Amino acid sequence: MPLADDAPLAVALGANQPSAVGEARQTLLAVRPLLEAQLTAWAAQPLQFHWSALLETDPVGPVDQPRYLNGVLLVKTLALEPSEAAALQLLDRLHGLERRFGRDRTQEQRWGPRPLDLDLLFWGELRLDHPQLVLPHPRLHLRAFVLEPLLQAMQASHPPCW
Repeated sequence: MPLADDAPLAVALGANQPSAVGEARQTLLAVRPLLEAQLTAWAAQPLQFHWSALLETDPVGPVDQPRYLNGVLLVKTLALEPSEAAALQLLDRLHGLERRFGRDRTQEQRWGPRPLDLDLLFWGELRLDHPQLVLPHPRLHLRAFVLEPLLQAMQASHPPCW
């Protein structure tokens, strides 16, 4: 079974539209403890979370939308063995949080504005090509707005100042 640093898991967060709790920053502040609780419940074990700072970035795709706030959460103490079934269960929890903050994946434009975006970036060495989820995230290496906060979270060098 992989141990903490053998199978880290990373989730990207982003928002550029208001949600029921307020503007993008308020949304990301509000989702943070809920995301930690969802991950802990999903893993059925205590977890250690490493957060990046929030980064303000230009949108990818349609340019007629507000700038995004982006961050990354890295989990290093996950003893759960990476698997397709467990990854899809986590994806369902992430999508549930998105819906809770007003995201409707059936009604949105690709790379368009959204009140909350949660993407599973990777989970250890798990390679997955499923209709609902591709791991590692196929555009991870092309997204500075993900790579910069991911590096911060990996180095645990930046105290989250949300």
